[in-house]
Amino acid sequence: MSKSKVFVTRKIPDSGIKILKECCDVRIYPKNKVISRKELIKGVKWCDALLCLLTDTIDKEVINVNHKLKVISNYAVGFNNVDVKYATLKGIPVCNTPGVLTDAVAEHTFALMLAVTKRIVEANTFTRTGKYKGWEPMLFLGMELKGKTLGIIGLGRIGSGVAERAGKGMGMKILYYDVQRNENFEKEFNAQYASLEKILRNADIVTVHVPLLPTTQHLMGEKQFKMMKRTAYLINTSRGEIVDERALVRALKRKQIAGAALDVYEHEPKLAQGLTKMKNVVLTPHTASATVEARSAMSELAARNILDVLAGKRPEAIVNPEVWGR
Repeated sequence: MSKSKVFVTRKIPDSGIKILKECCDVRIYPKNKVISRKELIKGVKWCDALLCLLTDTIDKEVINVNHKLKVISNYAVGFNNVDVKYATLKGIPVCNTPGVLTDAVAEHTFALMLAVTKRIVEANTFTRTGKYKGWEPMLFLGMELKGKTLGIIGLGRIGSGVAERAGKGMGMKILYYDVQRNENFEKEFNAQYASLEKILRNADIVTVHVPLLPTTQHLMGEKQFKMMKRTAYLINTSRGEIVDERALVRALKRKQIAGAALDVYEHEPKLAQGLTKMKNVVLTPHTASATVEARSAMSELAARNILDVLAGKRPEAIVNPEVWGR
């Protein structure tokens, strides 16, 4: 009996690949860069199961090249790179990797928060370039986090993880906005449910943790930046398109807000003009989940999702559960 064929669109941690190779014929795109359209289609034509990345566009054309494709497993929490609606129409389960990267992204969010408010990157550059001549009382004054108000937009796993670190670890006050109120969360963290406008007007730091949807694209734009305190900071580790980057640059230039720290960008890998020149901005290259632990766990979950579907079992993390049991 022939083995099921799995195509992986780029090298990922070995832990998941080893799981797949125990019972599947696995091919991995050998180049460590985004796969070309031609090579992607070639790989999909060959396989029974596709393990793809957020940087791969899995649209109707790609899905249609193989009418025997059994599952699309996305190595990411997000899945806006996959035409889920069309995959559902074709009866193909689409899977993702939620949960396993919660701690990594929450920690990175907090690291960005500390870096921008404590002016760590500025101070590091200043010191490395030989400008440090001795202690000064006004050198790189930053913000203390204890007692400050953190505004969390989107209270999923990661938003909750950030709240835990901020409230219990740093003694911050928590305001949050989500489509659903969570009274248990409020009791545990002494948090307050608030409108988006109230958060923007009152928070010292605003951190965004919402999925990319038509309703969340440019959720943070010119209007929202005008509402924020001039002393406030914006943190984004969710999806780049949620922030209107050009409006952010304008707000920073006009000193409408104090600074920003971003791990994701509206037109990755391109950044809005002027963003890299600003000293009050901390930028990381979409690495919030880049820990050995998280990326390995993502690899394993993506693999298990595939094996479950191939074995006729409902996968752990299915995006379109309505296709199951048809």
